[in-house]
Amino acid sequence: MTGTLPAAGPLEDLVRLREDLHREPELGLHLPQTQAKVLAALDGLPLEITTGSGLSSVTAVLRGRGGEHGQGDPPVVLLRADMDALPLTEATGLPYASEFEGRAHACGHDLHTAMLVGAARLLAEERNELAGDVIFMFQPGEEGHHGARLMIEEGVLEAAGPGRRPVAAYALHVASSILPAGLALTRKGPLLAGGDALRVTVRGRGGHDSQPHLLRDPVPAACEMVLALQTYASRGFDPFDPVLISVGSIHAGTSANIIPDEAELKIGIRTFGPGAKAQVLSGVTRVLEGVAAAHGVTVSVDHSMDYPVTVVDPAEADFAAETVEKTLGPGRLVWAPTPLSASEDFSFVLDEVPGAMLFLGACPPDRDLGTASFNHSPDAVFGSEVLGDGARLLADLAGRRLASAG
Repeated sequence: MTGTLPAAGPLEDLVRLREDLHREPELGLHLPQTQAKVLAALDGLPLEITTGSGLSSVTAVLRGRGGEHGQGDPPVVLLRADMDALPLTEATGLPYASEFEGRAHACGHDLHTAMLVGAARLLAEERNELAGDVIFMFQPGEEGHHGARLMIEEGVLEAAGPGRRPVAAYALHVASSILPAGLALTRKGPLLAGGDALRVTVRGRGGHDSQPHLLRDPVPAACEMVLALQTYASRGFDPFDPVLISVGSIHAGTSANIIPDEAELKIGIRTFGPGAKAQVLSGVTRVLEGVAAAHGVTVSVDHSMDYPVTVVDPAEADFAAETVEKTLGPGRLVWAPTPLSASEDFSFVLDEVPGAMLFLGACPPDRDLGTASFNHSPDAVFGSEVLGDGARLLADLAGRRLASAG
């Protein structure tokens, strides 16, 4: 099955929705304006819609022919889009740029949301041909707030009915550079890194800087911790199962002549396998405690963020690749030779349900792919030209997978 989104009408509606979302980005788990826009865009479709209690999520279920004709429990497929923005100030100069300081759709989630609305419209038109049901998962809080995990806890995987979990789950993610516009990318196995964040507090005893021998200065201890972690990352792990450790923030003190009581580090960790993840979390704590002991200070470690590795099921990767070729055309699928080091909380869904995530190139035609800014940059720009491709691909992933399962 392949629905059509013409150049006028429905596709114009998706472009308008994308631009409206882009103008008014919202952060975190509570996105009331975004939720309202999604509900308005879905209004009139034959969907069973619920909203989240602990977050501004939207879950919509489309019943296909299998659910209406008493044929037992038909299969279910889940399609997901994230809706939240990033806490940065946009610098694109677009006519529909963010109207808010410190909030911007610099990761393309506005496109993901519009694409999933488009997929819902396409599948609703062809619901009599669907061999099962589709769950549309509109998710807040992807950017560091574990929104997917919270939606799972609230029951999104059972939205089609008790015990009727999806046979497969799919998501798209646009890229503002690196990948040519219109090309899709995925791989079998680990696609994206597991992501962890640690907040480390080094506690000493502060006072006047003229008497350091009477104090326990946390600052040099914190500085040594930074260097020790880099050595640990480069020497403690198999180079073919790499670990990335970055100290993204270090803060201590208020004045040049005051030795502070505390110093704080914020540490980001990327891993590509469960073994390395478990090893690095225990190893980092051991390194930090060792340095602290040498300096006569103490250290506490708070595990503030935890994302699993995003693992694409090999069979679903093959199915997704075949669907890309059928829907978008030959030569539109690229196999990634290695995982990417970003993290994604669609990993929580793929930990529960076999499925695939694909990247879709969205570099605008008037920009040079080699110099265009990548996602999360204040001047990253994503072309609306890919909205139709994304909506069709999501719809066909669901429709074709239901047919194969039914």
